[in-house]
Amino acid sequence: MWKCPKCGRNFSREGQGHYCGKIETVDQYIREQAEEAKPYLIEIRRMIREAIPEAQEKISWSMPTYWKGRNIVHFAASKKHLGLYPGDEATTVFAGKLADYDVSKGTIRLPYNKPLPGELIAEIVTWCYRRYAK
Repeated sequence: MWKCPKCGRNFSREGQGHYCGKIETVDQYIREQAEEAKPYLIEIRRMIREAIPEAQEKISWSMPTYWKGRNIVHFAASKKHLGLYPGDEATTVFAGKLADYDVSKGTIRLPYNKPLPGELIAEIVTWCYRRYAK
């Protein structure tokens, strides 16, 4: 058992990555991520904001979320990829266009060693907004 010296939480793995305290804003979320992830996070944030400017940006489930009456789409940094979470319906609808990506139920993994597919992200996010916004 490992105890974080900063926040005092206990974890099963030594040096396990986690958030010390509560993330309040997307800016704070991005600031606290690994340097490799930050450019991808900044870019996907810009893409989503341009695609659905009417959506409210907030933190939900400890990750950046775009909301309009309900959660529309989330994104989050992982060790080797950026996760985009549009839901399982979206990953099914866009399965053909996502063939080059690691996709599982409701999750699209975008590796840090490839450019983000801006047009595809905008298309998925816009579809989610039209489908789920209230």
